[in-house]
Amino acid sequence: MINENLNQVLKERFEKTIATATNEEVYLALLELTKGIIKNRGTNKGNKKLYYISAEFLIGKLLSNNLINLGIYDEVREVLLENGKELSQIEEIELEPSLGNGGLGRLAACFLDSIATLGLNGDGVGLNYHYGLFKQVFEDNKQKAEKNPWITKESWLNKSDIKFDVLFGGFKVTSSLYDIDVTGYNQSCNKLRLFDIDSIDETIVEDGINFNKEDIKKNLTLFLYPDDSDEAGHLLRIYQQYFMVSNAAQLILSEAEENGYDLHKLNEHVVIQINDTHPSMVIPELIRLLGEKGIEIDEAIGIVTKTCAYTNHTILAEALEKWPIAYLEKVVPQLMPIIRELDNKVKSKYDDEKVFIIDNENRVHMAHMDIHYGFSVNGVAALHTEILKDEELNPFYKIYPEKFNNKTNGITFRRWLIHCNNELSNYISELIGDEYKKDATKLEDLLKYIDNKEVYAKLESIKRNNKIELKNYLKETQNIDIDENSIFDIQIKRLHEYKRQQMNVLYIINKYLEIKSGKLPTTPITMIFGAKAAPAYIIAQDIIHTILCLQEIINNDPEVNKYLRVVMVENYNVTKASKLIPACDVSEQISLASKEASGTGNMKFMLNGALTLGTEDGANVEIHQLVGDDNIYIFGKPSETIIEHYKKADYVSRKYYEKEGIKELVDFIVSDKMLQVGDEVNLTRLYNELINKDWFMTLIDIEDYIKTKDRMFKDFEDRDSWMKKVLTNISKAGFFSSDRTIAQYNEEIWKLK
Repeated sequence: MINENLNQVLKERFEKTIATATNEEVYLALLELTKGIIKNRGTNKGNKKLYYISAEFLIGKLLSNNLINLGIYDEVREVLLENGKELSQIEEIELEPSLGNGGLGRLAACFLDSIATLGLNGDGVGLNYHYGLFKQVFEDNKQKAEKNPWITKESWLNKSDIKFDVLFGGFKVTSSLYDIDVTGYNQSCNKLRLFDIDSIDETIVEDGINFNKEDIKKNLTLFLYPDDSDEAGHLLRIYQQYFMVSNAAQLILSEAEENGYDLHKLNEHVVIQINDTHPSMVIPELIRLLGEKGIEIDEAIGIVTKTCAYTNHTILAEALEKWPIAYLEKVVPQLMPIIRELDNKVKSKYDDEKVFIIDNENRVHMAHMDIHYGFSVNGVAALHTEILKDEELNPFYKIYPEKFNNKTNGITFRRWLIHCNNELSNYISELIGDEYKKDATKLEDLLKYIDNKEVYAKLESIKRNNKIELKNYLKETQNIDIDENSIFDIQIKRLHEYKRQQMNVLYIINKYLEIKSGKLPTTPITMIFGAKAAPAYIIAQDIIHTILCLQEIINNDPEVNKYLRVVMVENYNVTKASKLIPACDVSEQISLASKEASGTGNMKFMLNGALTLGTEDGANVEIHQLVGDDNIYIFGKPSETIIEHYKKADYVSRKYYEKEGIKELVDFIVSDKMLQVGDEVNLTRLYNELINKDWFMTLIDIEDYIKTKDRMFKDFEDRDSWMKKVLTNISKAGFFSSDRTIAQYNEEIWKLK
């Protein structure tokens, strides 16, 4: 059937067959064919609908993901093979949508997949960024940012005829709504609704990603998180956020009215999930719009409070947005009377300044508004939620204990196993059947093979194949050679000091110096990084520079490169993650305890047979509980100790720096060898940061980190013992399915019928 249909599309469009068509033509035909099948699937229905509003949806390439969810992946692959075509090569034609950056956006994408898979009536709502965050390129051992276009004439985007007017201070814009179909696994579909404006002018982007940040009608949806190192950047973020939520609120009310719902009972038919603080203005905007429809403000506030739920994704205070009133008065003057009213109501009830919406510096705290005027506040891992309750949001927890709940994050196994590691997925099906694809807890059935040497051998073979595939990919894309017989130690995530890529850097320096002194590793080690640093985050860019300098020094040193190599993957994204994760042996999850809300990379690595090297932070805590002490490598000071250090402000990095064994590692950053290939300004700035500040306490854990990592590499030599740990991790990964997470959201928060 696929063979006939695909040939028919190719004949109608290009007068070709599968065998004679180019890869580009096959891709376009598959795109058309798949969109047709999706349309026939229909959408999930229900008397209550979820609107999941998020600034990011890091959805990745969609062709294979959709083929898997539609149940035709294997058939399509076979048909292509019979005609001399490789599905993997067809996939390369597709551009990855530039709609997100890190874990927040990838989580939102996994959630949409699971919402559709569970047959729930729920859409994502966001913005149609033209260039995303940026495309990362490396020049002179530094990150350079370029625009990252992805929108083509034919893509997964479907332009609708829905438009809304959005009023800003002094002018108005009209939106256009684009939809991307979200397929459920053997289920009906939902949509990702993305708003844009037709007046966007891509030509205003100059060198790199510089553009006029004040010309809102031309720049509004160009970039995700535009550089906010100046006032114009801050204002543009507020314009973006209001544009997103005003469109979302108008869409919600128009769909409710189309369905004949009573707006006085909106909460019976609608639930809004506010994903982090970026969409917070949906609260006053929805109150404003209900007021325009004749509903008194107190009733409107009550309706909205019963409709909105808030997910907190961070413990970092600086990530909880606080906008100056002056900025909001300029961009959204119509919201300020409502925000002041919401604040007055809080201040009339409570004396604690920590819970006010408007503080004494005239800043509006978005998270505070979400907590007071939403019915649910959830953290995203057990430890994270407890820290929110006990520390960061404790004053709110005392007022609203019933609102706080935990929803440990999850990942979709369709993309992060079936698609990215098809050989492993098929082997698991051979061993335990296909049930785990719908019920991930069935992976526990693998435990019956826990001492089976044949299974170990097959898992080793699959891992080796994935390593060779990654080796070939890196050679082809970056002209970097790596050894598939080495240990692949991988840290891929947003570049941030709290994630402590700089600690991994110090380990590399330690290993380099050991090799130079004649202490050689038994098995070679390949250290792989992937990360983008925000354009305004200077120290993060310095860390990338340091990694790239080490890459140049080590990979070009014949004395060292037989035993150690360093790779920084350029322009890390979902596509590259899907090649890196299946090849990994050691999963680096080394954030400072108490600072990572959850993490989801840790779950993807675990599922694909890597072992975790990590602190007791975020979801590492739950991984540890599931797999037990013998199957994870935990190091570092516990969260309680770290929180206490912050409270007392008694951590002095220089005291640790002066210790024997640490000083020489930090000093190497500004050594002659590094300065020969690096920039003195960047290297010295990072060096000084570690010695004089080290806000995320790299040096407090470095000794334990080195010791634990060396033990892990030694344990790698005992292959049977290692493979037993690997199989244990895969079998226990089922808890981290986003299907489980979404089922909990629905049962305890959304209550969709």
